[in-house]
Parts: sequence; structure tokens; C-alpha cells
Amino acid sequence: MKYPSTSNTYCPYCRKQTPHKAKLYSKGTARTMAWGQLKHARKLTGYVGKVAGEKTVKKQGKRQKVVLNCTVCNKKIERTIGTRTRKKLEVTA
Repeated sequence: MKYPSTSNTYCPYCRKQTPHKAKLYSKGTARTMAWGQLKHARKLTGYVGKVAGEKTVKKQGKRQKVVLNCTVCNKKIERTIGTRTRKKLEVTA
């Protein structure tokens, strides 16, 4: 699925329609001292071996996110394209 690299959309900070630059959303690096990471590491220690969750539910398609950057106030807005889609998102010029 193609998405334009620049679009004129509503900015909640400027409170009007302004030009925005689009960029694909990417997950940041996980915090090593986060509670979930520590809990998982604790489970892996000892003689237990690898621990994985039970897969009982069918996997859904991932949400395709775009980060819109306002060119006027330089604030970022996250937007989900569709609800759950299997198509890859591509930002085009």
C-alpha cells in the first residue's frame, strides 16, 4: 500500500490544516531494566530452558503506523492506517 510522503492534514497543536512529512513508524529499542524484560530473563535462568507463551489465538495482521511531522510547529503525530492490515506500507515521493 502506498502512502504520500507529504500531505496537508490537520495538526492538533497548530489547530489548522498544515503540510506534514510522513515517515514509517519503527519500534524503539527495548529497555533492558524494564519489568517485563527482567521477569523474562529470570524465567530463563536455571534448568528450565526456553520459555515461550502458548499460541492458542490465530495471529492477526499488524497495525500499519505512520508518523506525521508538522512542518510549521515540528510536532509529531502518530496515525494508524486501517485497523489490522496484512499489506506492507510504503511511503512514496
